[in-house]
Amino acid sequence: MADILILIPARMASTRLPGKPLAEIEGVPMIVHVLRRAQAACIGPVVVATDSAEIAAAVDKSGGRAVMTRADHQSGSDRIFEALGKVDPAGSAKIVVNVQGDLPTLKPADIAASLTPLADDAVDIATLAAEITKAGERTNPNVVKVVGTPIGPARLRALYFTRATAPAGDGPLYHHIGLYAYRRAALERFVRLPPSPLEQREKLEQLRALEAGMRIDVEIVDTVPLGVDTPEDLETARAMLERRTDDG
Repeated sequence: MADILILIPARMASTRLPGKPLAEIEGVPMIVHVLRRAQAACIGPVVVATDSAEIAAAVDKSGGRAVMTRADHQSGSDRIFEALGKVDPAGSAKIVVNVQGDLPTLKPADIAASLTPLADDAVDIATLAAEITKAGERTNPNVVKVVGTPIGPARLRALYFTRATAPAGDGPLYHHIGLYAYRRAALERFVRLPPSPLEQREKLEQLRALEAGMRIDVEIVDTVPLGVDTPEDLETARAMLERRTDDG
């Protein structure tokens, strides 16, 4: 799979959990946990894109690869696009997978599953979601929902992403997982687009792609990985991963 590249954007400047990529879980920096899960997906090379020499050093120490990027990027997609030009200037990688650096419980199989929708040449970007099973998540604005039309037993074509409870009526709601597999040309187009009205209103970057007419398909997986944004999330992640270790 030489035409697939996984890039993990990571920066130190988190407002709610400063320095979170280096927060230790079982004695290992969180960014290294994510790196190892991405490597375990076995779909292509994995590189961390960062603006921090400390993060790069932690990745290098673990045997991984990091590339330095500018500190002024407004989003992870901007950061991975710069990294792509440095890591693969010849354009060999045709698919770029953006894995967030704060998902230490992400399943490697789910990273691989994100590629499935790209078997359809009409799809520009692929992403993941899981059915919401906790009642409180249905109305939680921090849980992003994807509204889509089913096009297969585990596939949606995305129509909208929202923080509201949607769609209305009976039926499942889907929790969007912020992992994206881009065709290289789609990533290049996306980062050159200006912020869109709905993106700015919902504070959801993926709406920029939909408003520009790009197609996003969603692969449905079983569970949502824990995103670490706060000290409380970090303690939860530590407990989850320690429990997995204890269970073998």
